[in-house]
Amino acid sequence: MKKLTQHIFLIGFMGVGKTSTSHALGKKLGVGEIDTDAVIVEREGREIAAIFQQEGEEYFRRKETALLDEIGKRSPCVVSCGGGMAMRPENVEKMKSQGRIVFLTAEPETIYEHVKDSSSRPLLNGNMNVEYIRELMASRTPAYQAAADVTVKTDQMIPWQVAEKILQLL
Repeated sequence: MKKLTQHIFLIGFMGVGKTSTSHALGKKLGVGEIDTDAVIVEREGREIAAIFQQEGEEYFRRKETALLDEIGKRSPCVVSCGGGMAMRPENVEKMKSQGRIVFLTAEPETIYEHVKDSSSRPLLNGNMNVEYIRELMASRTPAYQAAADVTVKTDQMIPWQVAEKILQLL
């Protein structure tokens, strides 16, 4: 594999495997990785659900945008983006100017299996079911597709296989 010359941004719905895939891809490429949600949680000293509850979603989205500005100044790495990152056109512009965007997708049933025991998904709290996930995914998918350079379906794949597929496509 040749040296990474620009960032690789992993976007997609929560629970699709962005974080675990970024670990595998970072190892395969020998580069660092950034999980945008984890960075914000660490800096804020509280979980995303608490940020949403105390400050509101817009506050969190501004933190994501500011983080993209920081990432743009770093060496090329793999970036696992929060599920809503690609919903803001300004974020998509920043990602496109800094690297390639990979849309990871999976069936709602697969995502449900990944997130059903989580209480740290504020948009799913009180709506932890396949039908709600399907509806929310349907509302977000057009933005994900519009942002993406490539799309990888992750159902029945382990992160290492997803990383291999990404490398084949980029």
